[in-house]
Amino acid sequence: MYYVYILFSEVDKQLYTGFTDNLRSRFKAHTEGYVKATKHRRPLKLIYYEAYVSESDARRREKYLKGGNGRGELKIQLKDILTEVRYKNL
Repeated sequence: MYYVYILFSEVDKQLYTGFTDNLRSRFKAHTEGYVKATKHRRPLKLIYYEAYVSESDARRREKYLKGGNGRGELKIQLKDILTEVRYKNL
């Protein structure tokens, strides 16, 4: 399985979108500071993920969610959790 996931930084109140084939291991790497992009943004919460059988489908979805239309769609879809965690760009 391949995963697209969304992390929320409790420090800067921003989202991080990523892709992996091992969600548990990747999330652990993020929370322990081994990922350069999120090292200084900890603590992090995993607030959303999607699973895919095809790697190419997962990569395509990650790219879409990182773009304007996808990010906007994500904000609508996750409005309740983003409000709860006080996401600053809602």
